[in-house]
Parts: sequence; C-alpha cells; structure tokens
Amino acid sequence: MKNSLKNILRKELRELLRDKKSLAMMLVIPIFIPLVIMGMSALFEMQMNKDVKQYNKIGFVYELAEEEKNIAQEMNVEVINGTEEELKQKYDKDEINLYVTKQNKQYIIHTNGSENSNYAKQLVENYFNVYKQSLQQQYLQNNHINANEVLDIIKVEEEVEEKQNFFANYIKNYTFLFIIMAITFSATYPSTDTTAGEKERGTLETLLTFPIKAKDIIIGKFLGVTISSIITGVISLILAIITLVMAQNMFTIYEEVNIVYEPINMVFAMVIIVAYSFFISGLCIAIASTSKTFKEAQSTLTPLTFVSFFPGMVAFMINISATPLLSIIPFLNYTLIYTDMINGKIDYWNIVLMLISTIIYIGIVLKIIIKQYQSEKILFSK
Repeated sequence: MKNSLKNILRKELRELLRDKKSLAMMLVIPIFIPLVIMGMSALFEMQMNKDVKQYNKIGFVYELAEEEKNIAQEMNVEVINGTEEELKQKYDKDEINLYVTKQNKQYIIHTNGSENSNYAKQLVENYFNVYKQSLQQQYLQNNHINANEVLDIIKVEEEVEEKQNFFANYIKNYTFLFIIMAITFSATYPSTDTTAGEKERGTLETLLTFPIKAKDIIIGKFLGVTISSIITGVISLILAIITLVMAQNMFTIYEEVNIVYEPINMVFAMVIIVAYSFFISGLCIAIASTSKTFKEAQSTLTPLTFVSFFPGMVAFMINISATPLLSIIPFLNYTLIYTDMINGKIDYWNIVLMLISTIIYIGIVLKIIIKQYQSEKILFSK
C-alpha cells in the first residue's frame, strides 16, 4: 500500500513539474503579491502626502472677520467669497473644493463627498475648531475668567503599548487574501488535469486497471495537488515578507513602525497556509472529479476562486473577529484567524477548531471521491 501511494505521488509530482502551465500557476502567480503591496503602499503614501493646494479652495458666502482671515491664512485655506449661487456654480465646475454658508451662528458645509471634497471638509472642520476655540478664549477673557482653567479642565493622554500602523495592517490583510487566491489558482489547474484531464485522455482508465487501490490513487493525487498549493503559499508569504521590508525603507507612512511579521506571526501564517492548501486541494479534486472533460472542470472550478476571496474580504471590511463558531466555517475561518493574529490577538482555541474542522472536511471530501473512483461510473462517464 505504501509503495503504491509513493508511486502515485511520485507520478503526480513528476507530471506537475513537467507541465508548464502547472509550474506557471505555482510559481508565477505569487509574483503579483509584491505588486499588490507596493501598489497599495504607493497609493496610501500619495493620499497621506497630498498637497494642501489640491483641496484648499474654500468658498464662503459671508465676509470673514479679521480673526477668521488670520486662522485661514495660517492653515493655508484659500478664501473665495461670493453669493451662494455663485459659489455653487464654481463648485459644480470644480473651481472650488467646497463652500460654506451661514445662518446666524450655524455654519453649513456644502460638499458632494468626492475625494478632494472630503480632504477639504476635514481642513474646514479643523479651521472651525480653531476658530471656535479662539472665540471661547475671547469670551472667557472678556468675562475675566481664566481660559486655561475652563478649556483645559481635564487632560486626556493616550499611552500606546505597541505602535500600530493602520496602513501596514490593511496591506497585510489584503496581501493574505491574495495569497489565498494564489493558492486557489495553484490548486485548480493540477486538480483539473489529474482528474478530468486524465479521464479525457484515457490515462485514468488505464491507471484504474492496475492493482492499486482507489484510496491510494486519490490520496496520491490529493497530496500532489496539496504540495503544489503549499509551495505557492510559501513562495507568496516569502515574497510578501521581503516586499514589506523593502516597503518600510521606501515609504514614509511606515516610519517608526515595524511592519515586518513577528516570528510567531510567521509560524501561524504558515499553519494557516498549510491548512488552507489541504482544504482547497481536496475540494478542487472533488469538484473536478465530477466533470467529464478538462474544459468542463475548469468552468466548474472558476467560481471557487471568487468564493475563496469574497467571504474574507467582506469580513475584513466590516471588521469581524474570529469566534469558535466562525472558526469552523470554511474559507471565512482562515482569514478571520489571520486578521486577529495581525491585530495582536492569537486565540489558540480558535486555531485548534480551524485545524480540526479542516481535517474533518478533508476526510469527508476524500471519502466521497474514493467512493466515486470505486464505481464504474468514473470509467464510463464520458
């Protein structure tokens, strides 16, 4: 039995290394990981270092007081006066970034939510906060009240134990989603070729006539695809680590922050990658085995790429944390546990549940496939 399994695994690996498409899926797709990290880092850098002159043209329906003009000048706010109708026309023509109207002591900021308008809105809100504080100080001084005793009646300080970086965590999480997608891509082609492909070429029928148990054939094919997936995941993770080191030296948004994976994070990232590789390889083989042709199997497996990416992306966007229940839900559990880990929360119970559920799912899938291969339908379903 052991020799049969070894021979099947050796055959699958040999064919995998000879197939240029399989090698491309396994080795080339991870190259996109550095592009994702560098591209997103450059985008965040550009947003953080955006020139204030790109969003500082602010329209005011009313005439600013002298104090307001001084604050606007200090904050690089370019003041443009006019009637509400005039300013609205200029805003529609993108000549100003937003405009402000006034009703008694109520100020209304008019904006459409575009990128530049959001930057301008933040600038104007800061401007009004400074102006409000100035008016408060003047009022208290006019009434012979110590402004510092009133405005600074309490002090709030923040002590950060370990400096976190939003951009680094965001990029790490999205990078992992792309690693998951790369592993899925890497598993789909060899799974298709070793099942539906062999069936279409007639080599599977020959293989099943040998004195080899169907169990050994399936496990050998499964391990071959899994090894391919793990290699893709490991290469992707290594490239991600190298690129993060390069990005830290290239972009100012990562200054004074260590964005490289901690050793414990790398270990658990590898555990998740291996677990997911086993899971997705078994699932791909199960789906491809039901197809009659290579093309049909490819079409059937295509949606799996989006299924592997979408749940994790949604969970990350709405900031869901892993729970014991979510830790056993396929696809979602791997991303949630990884996200928690990046945020400094390592729950060993959730990790154990993820591993146990993965083993159970793989066992169920392999049992179904072995039954398929023991049936004559696998030979005559052309």
